[in-house]
Amino acid sequence: GWEWIERRNVAAKFPTDFGLVSIEGSVKEALIEEIERLGFVKDVNRSQVTSLFGADALWRKGYTGAKVKMAIFDTGIRADHPHFRNIKERTNWTNEDTLNDNLGHGTFVAGVIAGEDAECLGFAPDTEIYAFRVFTDAQVSYTSWFLDAFNYAIATNMDVLNLSIGGPDYLDLPFVEKVWEITANNIIMVSAIGNDGPLYGTLNNPADQSDVIGVGGIDYSDHIASFSSRGMSTWEIPHGYGRVKPDVVAYGREIMGSKISTGCKSLSGTSVASPVVAGVVCLLVSIIPENKRKEILNPASMKQALVEGAAKLAGPNMYEQGAGRVDLLESYEILKSYQPRASIFPSVLDYTDCPYSWPFCLQPLYAGAMPVIFNATVLNGMGVIGYVHSPPIWHPSNEEGNLLSIRFTYSEVIWPWTGYLALHMQIKEEGAHFSGVIEGNVTVRVHSPPAQGERAVRTSTCVLKLKLNVVPTPPRSKRVLWDQFHSIKYPPGYIPRDSLDVRNDILDWHGDHLHTNFHIMFNMLRDAGYYIETLGSPLTCFDASQYGTLLMVDLEDEYFQEEIEKLRDDVINTGLGLAVFAEWYNVDTMVKMRFFDDNTRSWWTPVTGGANIPALNDLLAPFGIAFGDKILNGDFSIDDEQSRYASGTDIVRFPRGGYVHSFPFLDSSESGATQNLLLNSGMNKADSPILGLLEVGEGRIAVYGDSNCLDSSHMVTNCYRLLRKILDFTGSNIKDPVLFSKSVKQDMPLYEDDNHLSSRRTDVNFSMYSAVLGKDLICRTDSRFEVWGTKGYNLHIRGRNRKLPGYDVIDLGRGLNSTIDTSNSRRPKFTEKNKGDYFGNRYLGEQLDVPELVASQWLVPAVIAITGW
Repeated sequence: GWEWIERRNVAAKFPTDFGLVSIEGSVKEALIEEIERLGFVKDVNRSQVTSLFGADALWRKGYTGAKVKMAIFDTGIRADHPHFRNIKERTNWTNEDTLNDNLGHGTFVAGVIAGEDAECLGFAPDTEIYAFRVFTDAQVSYTSWFLDAFNYAIATNMDVLNLSIGGPDYLDLPFVEKVWEITANNIIMVSAIGNDGPLYGTLNNPADQSDVIGVGGIDYSDHIASFSSRGMSTWEIPHGYGRVKPDVVAYGREIMGSKISTGCKSLSGTSVASPVVAGVVCLLVSIIPENKRKEILNPASMKQALVEGAAKLAGPNMYEQGAGRVDLLESYEILKSYQPRASIFPSVLDYTDCPYSWPFCLQPLYAGAMPVIFNATVLNGMGVIGYVHSPPIWHPSNEEGNLLSIRFTYSEVIWPWTGYLALHMQIKEEGAHFSGVIEGNVTVRVHSPPAQGERAVRTSTCVLKLKLNVVPTPPRSKRVLWDQFHSIKYPPGYIPRDSLDVRNDILDWHGDHLHTNFHIMFNMLRDAGYYIETLGSPLTCFDASQYGTLLMVDLEDEYFQEEIEKLRDDVINTGLGLAVFAEWYNVDTMVKMRFFDDNTRSWWTPVTGGANIPALNDLLAPFGIAFGDKILNGDFSIDDEQSRYASGTDIVRFPRGGYVHSFPFLDSSESGATQNLLLNSGMNKADSPILGLLEVGEGRIAVYGDSNCLDSSHMVTNCYRLLRKILDFTGSNIKDPVLFSKSVKQDMPLYEDDNHLSSRRTDVNFSMYSAVLGKDLICRTDSRFEVWGTKGYNLHIRGRNRKLPGYDVIDLGRGLNSTIDTSNSRRPKFTEKNKGDYFGNRYLGEQLDVPELVASQWLVPAVIAITGW
């Protein structure tokens, strides 16, 4: 498991007093122990994470974390552990009768923060440790345990709290609101962002909350660790755009910490990087005299010190590294002279700073585009509550800056400690031919009540610097509009994964956004010369004459009648191209995916399939196109590109004269099981239509039954080349000779009777999750300014059942009838049976293995759950 590394330089022929050894990871610890036992080995010096941050410089000044109360929410700790000099209190919040750590995770975390063993030094050895045992030996927890423990942390006036846990359920409101209460009581919370990297849109809660210091992981080469979850935050996507997270990154690979009883070990994960930052925070708290700490230090001021002092890394973007690597000594200098103030994070948006400012730096602004939204966080170190009494102001640096129009949405009340400032940016029409850079500042004034002993209101002016690239408006054929509005994800509903071959991740929770799990596709399209804009409002809220293609991928929501009518007119009369990438939908399969959750004592069932095929079929009905309910899997080749069809659907209706590509696949749906048994007995697989291309009126349509080849979450093979050829067709009428071969032209239409088309579930109250059902048609603040608050283009006074000239009114025929009242239902939490540090409602641990458990005949990811009673 090891070998000498040969020296290949001019000194190799001379004697040497050192050697380099390459060691396989699996034998590293054992081999180092063997080397330590060799007779002539004086010492084996393992790198200390504390020295990498310069903690010894503060130790020499006498700062060691003294009088800092550190709450560690984890698996507990043993009272007589030799690595700790100051274990003040141990409390148990589980249903097990022990205070001890029998897993080792809580002990390790405590060691990184406050251990004093020479082999695995912690950052603040004099910190007072308060161990909250909130996980059982089986790694199970409940929301109620956490709520009790949080209340006790508030009552006992903790200074810092570390949570090396997390999960995707940012709508677990009892937990989320209690975290707000924790920080509102001036407890600085540090939390790991999760180990679901390198996937984007995988931030875990509570690290994704703006009042919490969210920590990502890097290796010793300052590269983002592959396991570290990436931003942006997804809880604001339905209403605009996510925040920059993590806040900072710290070393999280092969960090040394304490074992359960004695000795040291190394672990990796963001649950390790989090206590690194928590240890840094404890050390920084101790530099402020105890009688002044509460006047100066709070969750906002500490985050200001960390993000402003952080070292920006070369290579990663802002949604990978946040402000950068924590710099203890720089943050120390900031806090030494800190005066309460408000600030904005990030404080700069620079389109010329690539790749850090990705995705903004990858696509310039231009006139006529959908607003580009940048969502920043306001940090208010002046008080737990603050107010923005007047709108933010844009101050251009030169005349060209007047070509930029900015509208603002923001927190008028900032609580606790933080708020948001969203910039909605458009280039005015007179800038349609402008090419250059626009610079300037956005300012916003924040007020907070006077502190104890003060009379004057505290006031601070925040500044956000902008440097934006602008280009002339691109041609229509190169402009693609991405439909974000009709995407639904977990939470709040059980939206199942798109590929049923993936057994370790049952939910669709990565945001389904151009800048989360479709970010590689976004980069590819930009490299190919396309400009991609996002539509977060109904289809009535865009001007089709401006776009070559409307791109609809993996959509789960319903459609307003007005949307269906407008899209038909946009394609036939306005020449809009339409590209649809669907997903599986099979009611029998969804029923089988239903399972009983022991924690909430309730049944949990998918509210739709990978995509909402009945809704898509309604949308495509005016063009004579419909998808079926097969779940198809298999490998195939088209235009010399090998592809994997992963749980895609089939096309069952398509007009004569169109071009349809079919391939032999197995149908893995419940209804296809009998057919597959016959096929396995020697029959040939039947060809299933999966790709259709059609010219209709002035426009062009392409439909494909699978989106996994565009989604980086669980992609087997990509279909980017196919996507480019589709966009060439829909946007520019460029026809690839293979895709438009005479052999695939339809002489007769594909047609399936209505009663054989996919039907909606009648046992699910879909309106709970929909932005359409039971909602008003309105253009939101992510649409063009001129249609904000209206029904859309040409719909300012249009009635809901308006008939387009020359077309019959579309009768959808099927409604969503709910037969079960689920208004009081709770989202389930999945209980972990095995050790793991992966996806779930809350995760724990440092390992990246993915355990599994069986529920209702389906495999679901095993996680440590926190659930309400």
